[in-house]
Amino acid sequence: MSTPARIPERTPASILDRTSVPRPERAVVIGGSTGIGRGVADAWAASGIETHVFSRSRPAGDGGDRLIWHRLDFRDPEQAKEALRTGIPERVDLACYSAVYFTARREPFTRVSEADWLDQFAINVHGLSWALRAALPALRAAGPGLFLHISSEVVYNAGPNRSGYAATKAAADSLIRSVAQEIDPAETTFVQALPAGMVDSPGIRARRSADFDYSGYMSPATFAPLAAELARTRGVPYAGDALVVHQDTTWSSVAEDLPVSQSRPPAALSQ
Repeated sequence: MSTPARIPERTPASILDRTSVPRPERAVVIGGSTGIGRGVADAWAASGIETHVFSRSRPAGDGGDRLIWHRLDFRDPEQAKEALRTGIPERVDLACYSAVYFTARREPFTRVSEADWLDQFAINVHGLSWALRAALPALRAAGPGLFLHISSEVVYNAGPNRSGYAATKAAADSLIRSVAQEIDPAETTFVQALPAGMVDSPGIRARRSADFDYSGYMSPATFAPLAAELARTRGVPYAGDALVVHQDTTWSSVAEDLPVSQSRPPAALSQ
């Protein structure tokens, strides 16, 4: 079956031949009520996979009734850890971490409030670590399970007025790459994915004017083909890779093309 994927040149065909794995039965998406996480969750649920979503708000709109919701708030560490401990099933085939905190606007490091700085670390880094600890036993039981982390171009293009976001996403990237080297790929594969451009999401809309034109922005559903491919293969052909998802739903490895920076000029703090 053909896919829209741009398979990295360094992926041998022999690996692709060995990606016949049992159909996924159960998935977990952390931060899956809106945005990219919702795009991934909807894609997995639409294919008949039992999909659990952990988020502060209940998934709404079309397809929301197909998702099993668990309330989770990373600003309350004990509540978050308990929700993960009790909500993640004993066996999970697929897991995605898409929880993220941007702050309400871009601003210089010296103007970033301590509350915003700490919230970015709480959600973008500490939340990821708690999710990994909670999900890894369940993913290993699937052998192999897939852990998909939603990364960002800011890992490669820090830019001005995004110090907290850049620092935390870079830390998350390093955490994933480090853990991936500790665990046998036969037990769990790790893949990161990031959008090539801005994605139309509630978080972005909260930072834009009411008349802003989103026609050039990506949709969370753009991630659906990659989500389906990763479910089919458990990410084996892409293990350890970071994939840039493009507006036409294709994807490529950062090893081939680094993502374009989405930084704004220092004067454009409100964008």
